Amino acid sequence: MFMSEAEPKVWRLAALVPVLAAAAVHGWARWCYAAAAAPSAGVALVGGAVLVLGASVLYFVCVRGTRSLFGALFLALGLLLTVTATDQAQSRAEVAPCVVREVKEQVTSSAGEGPPNSRTIYRHLLDCPGGYPDELTEERRLAAAGGEIRVAYDLRHRVSPAPEGESASWTAGLGAAVLLVLSTLVAAAGPFRDE
Repeated sequence: MFMSEAEPKVWRLAALVPVLAAAAVHGWARWCYAAAAAPSAGVALVGGAVLVLGASVLYFVCVRGTRSLFGALFLALGLLLTVTATDQAQSRAEVAPCVVREVKEQVTSSAGEGPPNSRTIYRHLLDCPGGYPDELTEERRLAAAGGEIRVAYDLRHRVSPAPEGESASWTAGLGAAVLLVLSTLVAAAGPFRDE
């Protein structure tokens, strides 16, 4: 079986598809999650689906052979994890140093099988620059009254505030990187050749 002159170019293109697709999906997701003039949810979903499916189909067509299905699957999953990592990174993009005015402690219990479990909820009332966020609820005391907490929050109030560093996007980002590297390696390996 002989390779045509165009085949090495197709394989190089296939090896570039994961990198280019990840950059495009990250840019799209960042615009959808963080931009002041973000698209509607329907447009964001359809646009993201077109990018993920289009890149996977292009990869599948370029790679061909028995490995193309697995490489395209790695690519699609890697792109979805790219969206997840971008969402987690952009959901609480602002950080404010807040002073704790008061900490209200509330013990709750739940009924069910076995002994009732009680848990303590700490509601931290805050003074933050700009007035938001004004409270933070956690299962642990973050600081006493008069102490300072760095709070990550979303300017558009789409998600509740959280202590800085609690919502890490590195796990989804690492998973995306591993899957995208795998799909690139599958494409770069070239076609199986019958000897």
